[in-house]
Amino acid sequence: MTAQLYCGLHVLADDDPRWSRDPVEQTRAALAGGARVIQLRAKHAGDREVLEWAEAIRRLTRECDARFVVNDRFDLAVASDADAVHLGQDDLHPDDIPEVLRKRLAVGRSTHNLDQARRVCGEGVDYLAFGPVFGTQSKDSPYSARGLEALKEIVEIAGDLPVVAIGGINFDNLDVLLETGARGAAIIGAVAAADEPAAATRQLVEHPGWSNGGKYIE
Repeated sequence: MTAQLYCGLHVLADDDPRWSRDPVEQTRAALAGGARVIQLRAKHAGDREVLEWAEAIRRLTRECDARFVVNDRFDLAVASDADAVHLGQDDLHPDDIPEVLRKRLAVGRSTHNLDQARRVCGEGVDYLAFGPVFGTQSKDSPYSARGLEALKEIVEIAGDLPVVAIGGINFDNLDVLLETGARGAAIIGAVAAADEPAAATRQLVEHPGWSNGGKYIE
């Protein structure tokens, strides 16, 4: 599983009740706007409903040749035949995923400080996420805004490992974020809260700050 597939724009399909569209509809709109990586983030629904969403999103992403990532839940990632699982600091450790499954399932890992990033770089993951960079109102987080200087340090520590930034990212600050060397950006509210999420996604994908057009690298 090449890590380059997880560079570019990550749109998180989120089940927060604030959003007017469920994760499947968010995904449909994001794919229509050119998103190439969709992450399912479900913090409110039960497992059965999350799996139904995951299976529907898996079908949609396959139709568009996009990557599908399940947040937090390795078991639901496997059950829905996702391409990757994204693990937080309190989730299952990557080493606990059976080796036979690691051969087909990419792993992303959340980090929030330099010590976590250093540890994650030795875990054999496919990409590292860092944030919140600008702070966020789209998800609950015990961490304050980390800022661009911290993101630059993380990029240096990560070396060839792609860094995906998250937290308060939108069209207006994407350019300064990408100047740090981050190779991906994860979006929630900038798409989920948009009146026209497909158009919002397209604007982000086509942002001139991307070196690869906002898409993953083949």
